Amino acid sequence: MGIKSVTRFGIQRKIVANMTTESWQNIPHVSYQYEPDVTKFVEEFKKFTAEHQGDSGARITFNAVLLKAIAEAIEVDPVINAHMHFEKGLVRGKVTVFDNIDISVPWILPSGEMMTITMKDMGNKTLKEIAEYQADINRRLEKTNLTEALYSVSFNDTIEKLKKGHVLQALKRLFGANTNKNHKIQLLKGEEKKAYEAIPETERITHKDLKQGTITVSNIGADTRGLSGQAAMLMVIPPQVCVVCIGTMQRKPIVVKDEEGNEKVEIRTILPMNICFDHRALDFGEVRPFLSKMEEFFQNPEKILNLEA
Repeated sequence: MGIKSVTRFGIQRKIVANMTTESWQNIPHVSYQYEPDVTKFVEEFKKFTAEHQGDSGARITFNAVLLKAIAEAIEVDPVINAHMHFEKGLVRGKVTVFDNIDISVPWILPSGEMMTITMKDMGNKTLKEIAEYQADINRRLEKTNLTEALYSVSFNDTIEKLKKGHVLQALKRLFGANTNKNHKIQLLKGEEKKAYEAIPETERITHKDLKQGTITVSNIGADTRGLSGQAAMLMVIPPQVCVVCIGTMQRKPIVVKDEEGNEKVEIRTILPMNICFDHRALDFGEVRPFLSKMEEFFQNPEKILNLEA
């Protein structure tokens, strides 16, 4: 059998591999498929964008509206906005629920690579502010070196592990990143590094933007547009306890009721969503309030679709 190619892991793939391995080895996942009817929601969003298309500032996208709805739903179900620490040998653990809603969002870069950026304090942002936040991230990404940004995250995480006494794990990371020319991370050097570090942090993505959030929201809809199906399982990234996945909208036959209460079949717009959680920290009853609030927004889009929301 011939070998077509061999690709060594870069730092982005190393980080993903490490996090996902830890997730699958340690977390008992529970996954729930949610298929809300968003026909009315989409119609109202189109009217909203038509009314505000001449407004100054960043354009409010459908993704921004969904992030706003998710942040509002987390407010009524804060237990999913948490980190968990569990000691298997001692069978003891704790769940820390946070006030701030810091949403980790996988972001597709112009190069096609992926970087997970944390959008901070989303519970206190208006639709307009969320749209501006997204636009600012896209602007800063243009001047960001992916390897340099991710290495700074990995380096800071390694230092934290050393402080916590995880010496062997930290040393293995350092050894893997800096030995063997085939696996060594290729960082900027000399004048290139000086030039990159001279870019103000307000103009590029730094480790502060990549610090893990309190919950992850992954929108794969853009990458799966035109395809049927939905995400069946996402990985909860420890120490988070929950992840939400947004799929691509699809047209499906759905049983609905008319004004007289009679059932009939209509072609409606469905938005596949998946919520996955760590069963050590949560039971389904504890994620249901989030889903119920999302359903309320989808059926009553006016509760989200205004600039002051």
